[in-house]
Amino acid sequence: MEWEAVSVGILSILPPVVAIVLALITKEVVFSLVLGILSGTVIYSFAHGDGVVGIFDTTSTLMADKLAGNTSMILFLCFLGILVAIINKAGGSKAYGDWAVERLKSRRSASVATGGLGILIFIDDYFNCLTVGTVMRPVTDRFNISREKLAYLIDATAAPICIIAPISSWAASVMSYYPESADMSGMTAFIRSIPMNLYAILTIIMVFYIAIKKNADYGPMLKAELLAEQGIQAGKEEIEDLEEELVRQKTNNKGRIYDLVIPICVLIVLCILSMLHVGGYWTEEGSTLFDAFGNTDAGPALSLGAFGALIFSFIYFMCRRVLSFRDFFECIGPGVKSMVPACIILTLAWAISGVCRDLLGTGPYVAHLVEISGVPVQILPALIFVVACLLAFSTGTAWGTFGILIPIIIAICEAAAPELLITTLSATLAGSVFGDHTSPISDTTILASTGAQCNHLKHVGTQVPYAVTVAGCCLIGYIVAGLTGGLGFGISTVITLGVSIVLLLVVLNILPKIFGKNRYQVNEAN
Repeated sequence: MEWEAVSVGILSILPPVVAIVLALITKEVVFSLVLGILSGTVIYSFAHGDGVVGIFDTTSTLMADKLAGNTSMILFLCFLGILVAIINKAGGSKAYGDWAVERLKSRRSASVATGGLGILIFIDDYFNCLTVGTVMRPVTDRFNISREKLAYLIDATAAPICIIAPISSWAASVMSYYPESADMSGMTAFIRSIPMNLYAILTIIMVFYIAIKKNADYGPMLKAELLAEQGIQAGKEEIEDLEEELVRQKTNNKGRIYDLVIPICVLIVLCILSMLHVGGYWTEEGSTLFDAFGNTDAGPALSLGAFGALIFSFIYFMCRRVLSFRDFFECIGPGVKSMVPACIILTLAWAISGVCRDLLGTGPYVAHLVEISGVPVQILPALIFVVACLLAFSTGTAWGTFGILIPIIIAICEAAAPELLITTLSATLAGSVFGDHTSPISDTTILASTGAQCNHLKHVGTQVPYAVTVAGCCLIGYIVAGLTGGLGFGISTVITLGVSIVLLLVVLNILPKIFGKNRYQVNEAN
C-alpha cells in the first residue's frame, strides 16, 4: 500500500523517542514498540483526518504491509532456527563445542575465534548474527564468557564488516541509493569510502583489542563478565525456556564436528549462490559479479539458500544415519519456536520504522534541518556523522538512513565542497552503522541478541558504552578529516585514520582504570 506522509514537524520524532525511552525504563521491548507505533499512528490519523477509527486501521494495515514485505526474512529466520535445532539434535554443536574446548584454551582465544568468525561471514549481517551465535555460543559458555559479551562480539562484527565489504547486501544497499546522475558510479564511491569509514574500522579494532588484552572491559560489560565468571549468566534468563526445550531433545552421541561444519558451509555457499541468482548473474546478459550483488534482494536470496540447506541436511543426515526421519521432522516445531521472539520484535521494529519513514517523514524532517543550518563545510563530515547517528538510532535502520542522507550529501558536496564528497559519504555510512548498532529497535541488534540467546535490553545496555567510545573517537576523526580535506583525499585519509586509531587506543587504556573493577564490585547478591 502507498502511504501519503503528513508533515507534522517536530512531532515526527515522537514515535522513536517514545519507544526508546519506554524500552529503557520498562525493560519491555514489545510493549515499548507497540506504544511507539501507536503514538505515531495517532499523530498520523488525526493529521490526516481519519479520526479514532483510523488509528487502529492504520496500525493494523501498516503492520500487515511491513510483515508482507519482509516475509522472506521471517522465512529465513524460521529455516535457520530449524537448521540449528537439527544440527543440535544430530550432535554437531556438542561435537564442535568439545573440539573447540580442547583447542581453545582460554577466554581470550574463544573471544578472538568469535570475532574472527564474524569477520569471515561478511555477506549479510542477518546471516552473520545468527550463524556466529549458533556456532560460538556453546564455546563461549564453556569459558564462562557472558552472553552480553558474545552478543557484542556478534553485533560488532556484523554490520561493521558488511559495510566495508564490496560483496555484501549492505554494499548493494548503499549503491542502490547512489544517484545515477552523480559524477562516479555507486560501486566506485563505495570502494573509495571504505578507508574513511571510521566507525566500522575502529569497531573491528576494538573487538580484537577487547578480546586480546587482559582487563580491557569496563562499565556494564565488565559487570556482566564478572558475573559470568561466577557462573551467573544474567543476560539469558528470559530465553532459558527456549534453550531448555532444545536441550531436552535427545542429542545423538554419534555427532561429529563435520555435522556442524558441513551444513553451515553449505548454507554459506547456497546463500551466496542465491544472492547471485536473485541478482540476475545467470539470467541477465552482461551482468557482472558486482552487478549481481548490487541488484540482489537479500531476504528472498537468504530464504532460498536456507531452504536449500535444509534439503541438503535432510539427505546428509539420513545418509549419515545420525537422525531418523521422525527425529528430523521433530526439530521443526522447536526450531521455529526458538525464532518467534525475534520475529515478533522484528515485525514491530519494521512497523515503527514504517511509521517514521512512510507516515510522518521523520528522516526528511531531520535532513531538512541539516540543509538549512548553513554550517561551514569543514565541519560537514562531523555534522553528517552526528545526524546519521541520531537518525539511524531513532529509526532503527541504517539502510533507511542511507536512502535519506546519501542523495542530500551528494547534492550539498557537489555544490559546496567536492573535495569532501567521499569523506562525507563515509561519515554517513559510519553514523548509520553506529545508530543501527546501538538502537534497541534495530533488527541487527535484535538478531545479535537472538544469536547469542541474550536478554535484548541487557545486550543494548552493555554494548552502548563501547559503541559510544568508538563514536566519540570517530567524531574527532571526522573533524580532522574536514580540516585536512584540502590536502587531498589520500593525505587526509592517512592523517585521519592515524589520529583516530591512536586516540581509540589511548581511550581504551584509560577507561578501564576509571570504570574498571574498582567501580564494579560484583557478587552473587547483585
